[in-house]
Amino acid sequence: MPVHRLNHAVLYVRDVERSVAFYQEALGFQVVMGMKGAAFLQAPGSTNDHDLGLFEIGENAAASPAGHTSVGLYHLAWEVDTLDELERVAAKLAELGALVGASDHSTTKALYAKDPDGLEFEVSWLVPAALLTDETRAARATIRPLDLSADKERYGAQTRGGVGVSIPA
Repeated sequence: MPVHRLNHAVLYVRDVERSVAFYQEALGFQVVMGMKGAAFLQAPGSTNDHDLGLFEIGENAAASPAGHTSVGLYHLAWEVDTLDELERVAAKLAELGALVGASDHSTTKALYAKDPDGLEFEVSWLVPAALLTDETRAARATIRPLDLSADKERYGAQTRGGVGVSIPA
């Protein structure tokens, strides 16, 4: 059976309440279930039971060495529907001091941020399949600075991303 999509991710965090507050404010996640030291959150518009599980391991937990001295997960990526929404999220992440990068991967427009524990995540908008060109596909390996104004002019601020790519046409 082929995998269709990621249903949820689970993260170990130092302080579950702090992390819940961050993901609520930064990305609009809502708590669907919680218990002492754990919370399960759902992304706006998601039909998953939960999209993110958080488990508290305490303030003395060391930073993850993944990518520096050990193997491990680099980041999670969440999609938004429109470039206007990506721009709104960019502003919110910048306001929170969490935005650490923004890149144009040709077929994907991406923001990179870190949560209160330094765990990196991506928020992206995918160019719909109908708008992909041979030039766009060929440039996937090229990383350029993100220019949301130019992308909104090219693709439309309210164009639904990922159609025919990550979601059915």
